[in-house]
Amino acid sequence: MAQQVEQQVPLCFGISGSQGSGKSTLATYLKTCLIQLGLNAECVSLDDFYLSRAERAKRAADIHPLFQTRGVPGTHNTELATDVFAQFRARRPLTLPRFDKSMDEPFEPAKWTKTNVLDVLIVEGWCLGVGPQTEQQLSVPVNPLEQSQDPDERYRHAVNHFLKADYQPLFAQLDKLIFLNAQAFTHVARWRFEQEQKLSLSGAQARRMSQSEVAHFVQFFQRLTQWGLATLPEQCDIMLRLSPQRQITETVLHN
Repeated sequence: MAQQVEQQVPLCFGISGSQGSGKSTLATYLKTCLIQLGLNAECVSLDDFYLSRAERAKRAADIHPLFQTRGVPGTHNTELATDVFAQFRARRPLTLPRFDKSMDEPFEPAKWTKTNVLDVLIVEGWCLGVGPQTEQQLSVPVNPLEQSQDPDERYRHAVNHFLKADYQPLFAQLDKLIFLNAQAFTHVARWRFEQEQKLSLSGAQARRMSQSEVAHFVQFFQRLTQWGLATLPEQCDIMLRLSPQRQITETVLHN
């Protein structure tokens, strides 16, 4: 990464991988290393751009009730993300949003992260780099959630439209993509539940999800997580293959 920065500044690194795969841990580690090398670096998550509950409620009313739950393309503030990338490319100080998962709401802007001009921006997100699917792929439900709550495929098609129209331009801003390859979706619910157990709570009504709630929640992510597992190993710049215990068992450099 340091060698890449010598060739190009500013530089944006993406880290993609399933829920609980270690994206934020890796992002923080890389940020620390880059700062020790004398570079200005900061991290932001795609999750930090989630819409508020009220904004998602409006999208749920306008498009499909499942958009009330955060996660899929269509539940992020892509206009804000576009602006952050533009400010980064223009070599201007940034204000990076932060999202409080324990409250399912964005933090107040006063708690967002203000930066100086950055050499490196590290962006991590569960669906970074994932492309849209075909009509044929969308026609087959991947889990009970889609089967029972999206029988007419309206939700799937709407998510796919957002992914194609609003998210591909954002993903194009990533200069390099690192993919944490979980290898199988079966690990994700366990990893996500472990993540939930470590969640720091804030606010009077903050709470953690139960194991059954996590099992339901990850169904929203299943389609594109599996699609990423099928497509990103060949499309990313660096692939880190993970064991079921999240140990890196192989590193593959494509560029």
